Amino acid sequence: MSLRITDSGAVAVRTPAPRDVWRELYDSDPHALRYHAPAWVDLLSAFGRYEDASRLYSLPDGRLAVLPMVRRRLLSGVVREASFPPAWGMGGLLASGGVRASDVAAVFADLASRRVARTSLRPNPMTGPVWEAARPPGVVAVPRLAHVLDLEGGFDHVWNKRFLGQARTAVRKAERSGLTVRCDTSGRLLPVFYELFDRSLDRWAATQHEPRALARWRGHRRDPLRKLQMMAEWLGEDCRVWIAWLDGRPAAGILVIQGPSANYTRGAMDKELAGPTRANYLLHRLAVEDACAAGCRYYHMGETGPSPALAQFKTRFGARPHPYAEYHIEALPLIALDRALRRSVKRVIGFKDVPTGPSPERSAPARSRHGSLGKLVRTPSARRSRR
Repeated sequence: MSLRITDSGAVAVRTPAPRDVWRELYDSDPHALRYHAPAWVDLLSAFGRYEDASRLYSLPDGRLAVLPMVRRRLLSGVVREASFPPAWGMGGLLASGGVRASDVAAVFADLASRRVARTSLRPNPMTGPVWEAARPPGVVAVPRLAHVLDLEGGFDHVWNKRFLGQARTAVRKAERSGLTVRCDTSGRLLPVFYELFDRSLDRWAATQHEPRALARWRGHRRDPLRKLQMMAEWLGEDCRVWIAWLDGRPAAGILVIQGPSANYTRGAMDKELAGPTRANYLLHRLAVEDACAAGCRYYHMGETGPSPALAQFKTRFGARPHPYAEYHIEALPLIALDRALRRSVKRVIGFKDVPTGPSPERSAPARSRHGSLGKLVRTPSARRSRR
């Protein structure tokens, strides 16, 4: 255990964080996400590229905080740490009773004092203002935007008071379009989702003037099928794959991770089928009802970026925008160098930065603890406990 002296007093730091304390903080933080659980770091470690670098902070006011984090050692000997790496969800702090600016300031001071090539932090968007208030000079901030739907009041309240009329109309159209929807918690539908993912990659490549082979290489490198399969294996019923079919052909799919809150983390579609049927609206409507039934506090709709169409799609469900930032503490200006290299490559291939994402466009069998795979008309109402 090390000791750091901050403006507000001494902060004791222990790494890796003890699992029993970590789980207690996970259960007590009102904004905790499934990504903040110890099992998520275990999943990254099992994937083979990362090791546990979590840090427990004993704060001057007697409270405790945990920073879930992983470390990667490159062949050159360079060490990078992240909470979390790209395409691995949102990290940031867990703290007794919620994160405060003084907690974040203590963490920034601790991380800045260490010899690590780059430390990256992507916090929960709902705590964005707290993080920005505590950011010290020299920490690189990359602006981001996410949308989050408040599930308080239950699904009937969310449907009637938070969903806008356009969303309810689109859902009703989808229900009349002949779609068949299944929710899978076993991982068996992931190959179907991945087929839709490849179609989405091809569509985005054409839109962005990117070679199709390059787009698929980047997409598969970021999200190989094995990664999604491991997520399903490790998370069990908390990893929920929703697929909509039209006349036996997959039209759209979403991947939702449940915990204290639900996280829509991946989406893909066949635009020719999903657009006219409004399949994405139906999938999210069912996933939101499912999250309410499971006792989730929020439904995170993920990164929105600069896309007005994607922002409009999410706000139609009642999701509110949450500006936040991703933070980097660097020994060398790696972020600036990375951006310059990317701009150069894009100019060479004629790449156009076009935001990508989903286009706005009856009795289910009971789920066993091993997962379900069947036609869904009404989502289950059983509440599951946090894991």
